[in-house]
Amino acid sequence: MTYLIDAWLDRPQPYLRILNRNTGEVCAVFNEDALDELRNQGELDIHELNSSEPLVLKELVRNLFLYCYARALRP
Repeated sequence: MTYLIDAWLDRPQPYLRILNRNTGEVCAVFNEDALDELRNQGELDIHELNSSEPLVLKELVRNLFLYCYARALRP
């Protein structure tokens, strides 16, 4: 399965979405609070979003999914 990162970080209410490239289905959404938390933890480097290296992007998507699932398990 391939993914597309749809990031709008320079808006008043930034967000990042991970989409299934084949269907367009939204797999994960990160709002401003989640993005701030990811940056503070060092899990999101804005420069990685501009990378054309497949391994960098694959690791970024993997970390974003892991964060999304971990956040969903919080009480």
